[in-house]
Order: sequence, then structure tokens, then C-alpha cells
Amino acid sequence: MYNPGGDKVQGTNDSSVVSKVSAAAQGYFQDAFLQHFVCKVARRAPLINRGYYVRWRAVDHCVRRFLQVTANCPRRQILSLGAGFDSLYFRLHAEGALDRTVVFEVDFPDVARRKAALISGNITLREKLDSHPPSLTGPVYVSCGQYALLGLDVREESQVEEALGRAGLDWTAPTLLLSEVVLTYMETQWSDSVIGWAAKLLPQSLFVMYEQIRPLDPFGRVMQDHFLKLNSTLHALQRYPDSAAQRHRFLDKGWEQCVCLDMNDFYSGLIPEEERRRVESLEPFDEYEEWHQKCSHYIILTASQGSLTPQALLAHPTVLPISPSWSPMALSVKTMPGEVCVEGLGMASTSLGPGQVLLTGGSNRGGRGVAPRLLLRGQAGWRCACVEPSTDWGVRLYHTATSLPGGGAVVYGGRSSPCKPIKSLLRVTLDPCGLPDPLGSKDQDVLKVCVKEMDCTGDPPQPRWRHTATMLSHRGKDFLFVFGGRNEVEAVLGDSHFLCLDQQHWTEIPVEGTAPEARLSHSACPYQGGVVVFGGLGRGVPLGDIALLRPTDRGFRWDRLEVQPPPIPRYSHSGHVIGDQLILVGGVWLHAGVPGVAVIDLTTRSSVEFTLDTTSVPWPLMLHSFCAELTDPEEPAVLLIGGGGNCFSFGTHLNPQPVTVNLRAVLG
Repeated sequence: MYNPGGDKVQGTNDSSVVSKVSAAAQGYFQDAFLQHFVCKVARRAPLINRGYYVRWRAVDHCVRRFLQVTANCPRRQILSLGAGFDSLYFRLHAEGALDRTVVFEVDFPDVARRKAALISGNITLREKLDSHPPSLTGPVYVSCGQYALLGLDVREESQVEEALGRAGLDWTAPTLLLSEVVLTYMETQWSDSVIGWAAKLLPQSLFVMYEQIRPLDPFGRVMQDHFLKLNSTLHALQRYPDSAAQRHRFLDKGWEQCVCLDMNDFYSGLIPEEERRRVESLEPFDEYEEWHQKCSHYIILTASQGSLTPQALLAHPTVLPISPSWSPMALSVKTMPGEVCVEGLGMASTSLGPGQVLLTGGSNRGGRGVAPRLLLRGQAGWRCACVEPSTDWGVRLYHTATSLPGGGAVVYGGRSSPCKPIKSLLRVTLDPCGLPDPLGSKDQDVLKVCVKEMDCTGDPPQPRWRHTATMLSHRGKDFLFVFGGRNEVEAVLGDSHFLCLDQQHWTEIPVEGTAPEARLSHSACPYQGGVVVFGGLGRGVPLGDIALLRPTDRGFRWDRLEVQPPPIPRYSHSGHVIGDQLILVGGVWLHAGVPGVAVIDLTTRSSVEFTLDTTSVPWPLMLHSFCAELTDPEEPAVLLIGGGGNCFSFGTHLNPQPVTVNLRAVLG
């Protein structure tokens, strides 16, 4: 057994094959044989399908590259460690891709026995085995001209060597070793031993490994907890937490060369754009943060031995280096005093006055259609008041809520699902007589608000979500400036629109200069009569640019602001302007670490990045899909509300309480 939870580890095979079947059924990849290894096809969520697609694609890429570079060899071999119910042999056999190639699979005896029985009972699978029927006695459960299935504990080096030799493995022939989330379940002394004996026994070989990394950030902690609950500890994460550590591991164990990519780099760098577009069009999808975080926590690794297989190593994609300026200071994150429990994803917040933060929409553990709430600050700290709107505004996620100069707020856009954008624009005002006493009890906290749909004239924007809506003035009138986002047709939008609030009219205002590229989940803050836009998710890539919409005599002009050193690209963050400083909090990018706080001086065009000290926060703090508001100009701090996400198949994590980050130190 690989560990004391061997039965649980074997259970991960069953879950994995069901997810692969789901992805294949939705057209992510072609595999007519996987379905024969499950009792029933179950459709997984789009995020799961994408995750298993990129896993399948990475392994398939490496297999085909190995077969390509060894095409002239008289014999080739594939040795799959912990193969589970993988259909690789059957798929390649049907394609005629196994010329002079033998596939060996090794897994727990019980898994191998079950797989042999499934093969024996299915004519589609059985007909790919020449005339050799499966055996149920082991350790060789299936043996034919191009395929052998063995039930062994791969930690037992001598037994594996003997059994594979008897099954016909040629130790001198070019060999591809596959390990898809297998070695990490072993204690590291055993997985290191497997890596070492493979390098020693197979002098012409390519090792391909797909495995988890980055255990200590919030997503990694949720991932680890998930496998701990399954009694399937990810042992390798502690000693080999990142790509660099995994690469050195293989080199130290005798492999001559090693290339390791996380799945963001593989997906964006080694999958053609046309194929990415095809995959991204298969299902409605709006879980970008969770997708990128999942991909940043898995690697595909190739290690080579001998003179031939280095040609099959993964190519290094072109990645522009980012060298931000890091402050030695870490900003402390504190939980909110009191017992304010607010969970939610895709909410929108806005300040309605000192110590009053309105929360609208979003989803939580209770589902979508979350009732609006009001956070109130009194002498004893913050508390949450219920809000009773004058009319039901339904389900609304990834919308905007923007404070109005005369009081109240405008709620615009959003979606109820990735197929259903919301067109309406609502004006929300507080009942001036209904504001509860800040010193009152929770039972008194029911606040009435008037919600009225705005009937606007002019040429309205396309419905959208993940956009920004910012207040600005033009010729003495207040306008709502809407920029970017996405909808059910366009994956990303780059248009801008002006709504005159007095006349409730979508107005054409001249805008000069080159507009920023299309983006979603960016930030846009009022600044010097215009707007400063930062980051967002472009066409699959987080952005780190700054664009200024400046007022002119005729209207506005777009200018680009070059900052040195450049800040970390990010999206799904929050942005705030204090004086001439742009404060960015949290967000998602594609590489190691979670963005903390960036401070950008808009006059000197310089930036500094600060990490966050979350030791006083007793849960993994996920800073994406959250809300944020500045709390007090005299004691500058930012209040972070909600956030979290669906952590792939590891469960949903929601930040249970608001937290604060004091900004006084970074603002001088």
C-alpha cells in the first residue's frame, strides 16, 4: 500500500475516471473507451471538466511527443505507475499509434483486478487484447502483445523489477513513465525511491508526472484539507512545495534534465489558441478565479535520461519576467471586532455614509438571491443589519453598486447565470426614518430601502457583468461611467458608456486617445475628475496596465500611465484612490503567491508591493470575488467583505467574516 489510507487513495481513482468521462462526454477531448470503466456517466461542473481537460491534454501532449521522437526505434514502452482505470492503451491502440510499442500498467492489486474484470466483461475493450484473455490471479492480470496490467505495490522495487521483467519490459528500450497524481500519496522516502530506481533501471527514458504544488496559500490549504479528510495525505507537498523543488528533486535522484510547468503556463503556452477557443466555447463558464488558481496548483513535469528522450521534454513557454518592488513590511490583517458573519461571492458593496456599507446580491451557502444587508459601525464596532427592499430585485451576481452624490446608490448589471445577464438599472435610497440605532440590538436591525428601476433613454450598453461603474462629472452634470465586463456572447468587453443621472439618459461624450484593451473584473476609481483603471482579466491573461480617463474641454481622453517597477498583474481585486495613491488589494494572477496590497503613486509613477500578514485570521483568506470599502479617512483602512470560491473538486470556501487592513503605514 502507498499509505495507511490505501483504500481511500484507490477511491481517488474512481472519482477521477468519472470526471474524465464527464469531460469527454462534453467534447473536451475524444475518448470512446473511458465510459466502459464507469457504471454511470455523470456530468460534472464546467470547472471540473476544464480541470480534467487540461490534465488529459498535458499528459497526451507528453505521450505523443515521446512517440514522435522515438518513431524510428525498434521498440518503445510506456510504463504507467498507478494507472487506475486509465484508457490510454485502448485509445492509442484504436488510433494505430502503438506501432512497436508496449504499454505496461501498474497499480494496487485490487485496482488491477477490478480493471481486468471490467475489460473481460466488455467486448469493446476485450477485442483490443489480441487473443489473450484477462487473468484474475495476478500479479499479471492482463497480458497480450502490446499491453500488460500488473497488480503491484510500486514501492517494492525488487518485486516490481522482477514482475515487469517477466511481463516483457525491456530495460534498455526507450521508455515513457507516467505518474498522474500517484507519487504524492506515498511518504516521500518511498516516492523518492521510485524516482531514483526508475532513473537507475531505465537509461533511455522520459518521466512524466502530474501533481499538486503550493500547499501554503489559501487555495493550497483548502486542497490539503480536502485530501486529509479523505485520509489521502499529499505527502510530497511538504518537501517539494513548488516547481523548482520538484525539478531539483528529479535531478538529485539521477535524472539528467528536467522541465516543470504549472498548468497555467502549459495551457497558455503549449495549447494552440484555436484549441483554447474551442474548449472555452463548450460550456457557459464564469469561474475564472477558481480555474486559474486550480491551474497554478498543479504541474506537469518531464525528466529525461539518455541521449534520445531530451527531445521529448516540455518546451519552455515565453513568459515575460515581472520584477515588482517588494516592501520588507507585511501589512497586518485583522478580523472585525464583534460577531459580524457575512459570506458571499459576487456581491457588490458601496458606502452610503460614514459607517454605513450596503451589500447587494451575490451568492452564499444558501444559494443565490442573497438578501441585501447593511454593515453599520458604532462605538462597539461593526454589526450587520437586515435590509427590507421595497421590491424584490432577484438574483444578481458580479454587478456594481455605486454611491450617488446626493445619497443612495445605483445598482447596475450583473447576471443570474452565465447565460442570463441582467439588463435593469436600479436606484436604491435609504428610508431616512428607518436607520437603526448604532447602539441597538440585532433584533432591531431591519432597515427599509426604496428600490426603483430607472427607465433610461438613449442607446444603452449591452447587458454585462464583471464590469465597473464609476461616478464622474462632465460640464456640471453627474455621470455613471460604465467600462468593460463580459456577457453571454462576448467573453470580454472593451466599450465604455456614460449615463447622465439627472436625465437618466445614455449620452454620447467624445473620448479621444486609444482605449484600454477589453477586460473584466478590473478596478476603476474616480481620480482628478476622471477615472483610473487598473488590471483585470484580458483575453485569458491578467493585465497589469494603468489607464487614465482624463477630462478635456470636449469630453475625455484615454492616457496610458507607465509605472516602474510594474505592479503585479491581477484581476478580481479591489481598487481605491487616496490622494494621489492608487491602492490595490488582493486579486488573482497566474504565478506563485497571492497578491497582497500594491501602492501606486500616480504622480511619481512608482509602485510598491506589500505582503499580507494573515496569522491572526483563523481561516484561509481568499481575496477574490470579494467587496472592499475604505472605512475612515482619518484612520485609513480598507474593509474586506466576503470572497472565496469553489476550489475545484475540493469544496467551496467562503471567508466567514469581514477583515480589515490598516493602510496608515503604506500611506506615510
